Amino acid sequence: MKFKAIIFDLDGVICSTDEFHFLAWKQLADSIGITNFTRADGDFQRGVSRMESLEILLRKSDRQFSDEEKLALAEQKNCIYRQMLGTMSEADLSENVRTTLVALRKSGKKLAIGSSSKNTMYILERLGFGSFFDAVVDGNMISRGKPDPEVFLKAAERLGLPPEDCLVVEDAAVGVEAGAAGGFSVAGLGEAAGCEKTAYPLGTFADLLAIMQ
Repeated sequence: MKFKAIIFDLDGVICSTDEFHFLAWKQLADSIGITNFTRADGDFQRGVSRMESLEILLRKSDRQFSDEEKLALAEQKNCIYRQMLGTMSEADLSENVRTTLVALRKSGKKLAIGSSSKNTMYILERLGFGSFFDAVVDGNMISRGKPDPEVFLKAAERLGLPPEDCLVVEDAAVGVEAGAAGGFSVAGLGEAAGCEKTAYPLGTFADLLAIMQ
């Protein structure tokens, strides 16, 4: 197989923090009088940056918020979210993911994270994988969120490889778009498995082992 490396999205691929995100955004919404923020609204926030997610939430408000107020709201949500992340532990990393990552490492493949989350390192540390990956690029290191391919291109650059040598693994449609836009082949989990630009639909995370042989 031509791929020398895999670049993983974090949320929804390595671990699942969707429920924490939804609950944190819901708590923020309630605090500013948005009482009709639903799980369907939360689905639109998957894979995009914190500020873009905030804009999705604020569309449901009649109020106008200044840039300073938006920054404060985004930070308020992040504080709520990080408190929830504090309950995570190595037990929250599924055995399927753990054994697959270890097998990929033993096979000699380079492994990286390409995530829009600014909490990426904190999450990896909670899961016991803080120093496992060859490269980690997160929301603190990019200026453009997905579907822009910047996060994946920077991860490939840190690995010292061109996009065509790296497989991107995503669970969100916006992430598939980002990977394809950067010239990467994309493997998709969940909703991403059905995307038109997904080259390798995955039934489970462990299916990566067959692709990378």
